[in-house]
Amino acid sequence: MPHAQLGGVDLHYVQHGSGDDVLLLCGLGDDHTAWDAQMQSFADRYRLTVVDNRGVGQSSLPDGPFGVADMAGDAAALLDHLGIGRAHVAGFSMGGAISQELALARPELIRSLTLVGTWARGDRFVNAVFEGWAWMAGVADDDRSFIEAFLPWCYAPAVYDDGRIDAIVEAMLANPHPQSTEAFQRSARAIKEHDTLDRLGAIAAPTLVIAGEIDWCLPPRFSRQLAAGIPGARLVELAGRAHQPFQEAPEEFDALVEEFWRSVP
Repeated sequence: MPHAQLGGVDLHYVQHGSGDDVLLLCGLGDDHTAWDAQMQSFADRYRLTVVDNRGVGQSSLPDGPFGVADMAGDAAALLDHLGIGRAHVAGFSMGGAISQELALARPELIRSLTLVGTWARGDRFVNAVFEGWAWMAGVADDDRSFIEAFLPWCYAPAVYDDGRIDAIVEAMLANPHPQSTEAFQRSARAIKEHDTLDRLGAIAAPTLVIAGEIDWCLPPRFSRQLAAGIPGARLVELAGRAHQPFQEAPEEFDALVEEFWRSVP
C-alpha cells in the first residue's frame, strides 16, 4: 500500500474507486479500515482516499509534540502530493476535528465538509474522558482488556445486544499494525487542546454535521454547537445511534452523506 514522506512524517494511505474526490479522516486510535464500509459503498462513484493519521496503522509517529492542526497539515500535504485540488472531506471524532482545522487552513481544498460525532471546543467532561482513555491505555493488562473497556464509549447498546461487537473486537485484535500505547496516549492528550469554536464562522464550505442521538463520548450538544457556529451548516441527529453511525448503520449513513454530496455544486 502507498506511503508518502511528507514534512517528516511517513504517511500511509489507501485509494479506491473513481469519480469525484473524497477524503476520509479517522478518529482516535482508528486506521483506514474504520471506513471499510464506505470504501466499498462509494467506490463505483467516487475516488476515496483514507489516510492513517500519524502514529496509527502504518504511518510513523514523529518525535516531539503535535496537535490537531499538525494532523490537518498532514492531510493537506497528502492532498497536495496526490494532486487532489478539491475534495469532499468527511471526518469522525478526532477526524472531524482535523477536518475543521483543514477547512480553516486550506479552504480551497474543501468541496464540502461532513463532521461526524465531533466537537469544536472541549469542556471539563470531555477532556476528562480523553485523559481517562490515555490512563486506561497505560494500565490495561493487555490489548483485549483495553479494547473491551474502550469500545462502550463508541457503540450503541444494540451493537452489543446483537453480537456485532464481538466481530469488532476480534478484528481490532487481528490488526497487523496495532497502535502503540505511546501513540494513543499522545494523540488522546493532543486532542484535549483542540479549539476551533471562535473560528467556526470562517468555514465557508457546505457543511453537514451528523450526531448519534446516544453518543455518550461526544454527546449531540457538541454537534449542535458546531452546526450553530458554521454558516449554513445542516445538522442531522440519528435516532438510536452512538458515536460511530457510519459503522453501526452504514446504509443509513451513506444515503444521508451521498444526498448531501450530490447537493454540492
